[in-house]
Amino acid sequence: MDLTTATPENAAYMIEAIKTKLRVATGAAIKPEHFNLALYEDLKDIYDHVNGKPHFSVSEMDAIVLELGRLRK
Repeated sequence: MDLTTATPENAAYMIEAIKTKLRVATGAAIKPEHFNLALYEDLKDIYDHVNGKPHFSVSEMDAIVLELGRLRK
């Protein structure tokens, strides 16, 4: 999948992948339509970071979820 283009479909794919990888308990609260495509590159950076690590500490997960919250509309 080519994630270099800022599309709603790509954003939705990355958000779902991040939620799955982090096993976010409040995943239903993180919806693709809540994200601003103007910040797509920031979302992609988070996606790349999450995909590049096999596991996360609780503090890392908290920081990632806080960053996702910052990207919301």
